[in-house]
Amino acid sequence: MQGTVDGFSYGLVTPVVAYLMACLGGALGLRCTTRAMLVAYSWRPGWLALGSAAIGSGIWTMHFIAMIGFTVEGAPIHYDKPTTYASLGVAILMVGVGIFIVGYKGATGTALFTGGTITGLGIASMHYLGMAGMRFNGDFEYNTFTVGASVVIAMVAATAALWAAGQVRGFLWSVGASLVMGLAVTGMHYTGMTALSVHLHTTETPTAGDSPAALLAPMLIGPLAFLCLAGVVVMFDPLMVMGKPDWTPAEHKPGVPAHPPAPHSSRRSQLRSRRRVAHRESSRAPQNR
Repeated sequence: MQGTVDGFSYGLVTPVVAYLMACLGGALGLRCTTRAMLVAYSWRPGWLALGSAAIGSGIWTMHFIAMIGFTVEGAPIHYDKPTTYASLGVAILMVGVGIFIVGYKGATGTALFTGGTITGLGIASMHYLGMAGMRFNGDFEYNTFTVGASVVIAMVAATAALWAAGQVRGFLWSVGASLVMGLAVTGMHYTGMTALSVHLHTTETPTAGDSPAALLAPMLIGPLAFLCLAGVVVMFDPLMVMGKPDWTPAEHKPGVPAHPPAPHSSRRSQLRSRRRVAHRESSRAPQNR
């Protein structure tokens, strides 16, 4: 029996909040990626790891906020905890691989394509693994073409976001990149949901797992707490907002010349010193007589 699906039980509330959560995670994560390209080599892994966790948490939170508005008529939905939280781990791991590639190889060419592809696949994997954790009296069926389109959307938008983050041109670039990343996640999510159809079982069978209300508290408290912590780290870094490198230009340091002396200037100074010595010797010569 075909089930009736409603993905907007609360109207536009859940899509808008979900998109904002994806943008928040993307903003923090991509800003950390930008920062990693500006710091010393030894600090780079820490910033990239923080960015990966922020983006992964934002993706995961976005997905389940959007799923709050998802209902199947006549079939209560429950969630399997191990599968649900495994989707969070997959998101952080695969997004991390893509970000580390771009962070070390640069946001150009093969590195950007590879990193964006893996990041997009991580977004898609998180979505469909999270859907696999749902338990109800029926089965999901997917349209293969629409599923493929959702994966392509995720990969293209993730590549564009990583490219924007790799430009290292200031705060506005990261804001734009986070909006693109949020578009990648939400666009992929709702495109994937259009590929979904539900087939209900004719006989009632008990479903195992936790209800959405039981998962709501840890879903919001855990990842949101981490995103807030990441936000504090980002905001209190003095160079994070402006996106400037980890050094101060020489002209702003007292007692340090603005520009290093050129090679020809050093030769001139040597010639001047020799002329002064010769002049002193010539001036002393009459006195010795």
